[in-house]
Amino acid sequence: MVLGALHAPGDPPPVGLEIVPTAPSFAAFERAADLVPLWRQLANSLTVVAIAVPLTVAVASMTGFAMSRLRGRAHVLAIGFTLVCLTIPLAALWVPRFALFRSLGVLDTYVPLVAPALVGTSPLLVLLCYWSARGIRRDLIDAARLTGMGPLRVWWHVVLPLTRPTLFAVATLAFVTHWSNFVEPLLYLFDQAKATLPIGMSSLRQLGPTDVPVLLAGSLVATVPPVLAFVFAQRAVLTRARGAGWIVR
Repeated sequence: MVLGALHAPGDPPPVGLEIVPTAPSFAAFERAADLVPLWRQLANSLTVVAIAVPLTVAVASMTGFAMSRLRGRAHVLAIGFTLVCLTIPLAALWVPRFALFRSLGVLDTYVPLVAPALVGTSPLLVLLCYWSARGIRRDLIDAARLTGMGPLRVWWHVVLPLTRPTLFAVATLAFVTHWSNFVEPLLYLFDQAKATLPIGMSSLRQLGPTDVPVLLAGSLVATVPPVLAFVFAQRAVLTRARGAGWIVR
């Protein structure tokens, strides 16, 4: 992808293995930005994930912690309800969500794109946080409550530090989910100036289906942010693991 994006627009794909382009050029990126507002769409996607990812982490973590504190029938019902939500196809939610957001008057805004973060984006992320919070010793939570901490302070001072690796994983999965979201921006956004990067990539493919360097340049722009997010999360988890003595060289 990187080597192909460094070719001039209109060049055919290389035949065979190519280590370094003969005449590397950034003209394909300029051409992609001429065909679609690539950099504006990149900024729009970054805005969505900058709001949705922290919300997802906070809601999923608090929900998982609350579920881990339940006992008896309430615990079984909460886990069962979450598993049932996990089996619902996403396509079945498009029509009721559209009707709901239209009645609220928030179509053509980023609210419909960020709203899933208010319920943890996905039941899977909530279950990951639940499983991580379940591993915290119950007497540690009880000791924190005896010192006068309320549930929110226990979550902030005890649960978040002890489940940090899981939260980095949840943040990465939420980043990829919101970053690659194509159908919902197509349904809810009408102003082209508010379009996100997946919409731009679809338009780029339609405008220049045979211009391989331009398509690869757009693909590279869309790929770099989630790769950087994954690298950052991986380094943070490994640093945390080495600091806690989980990894021994």
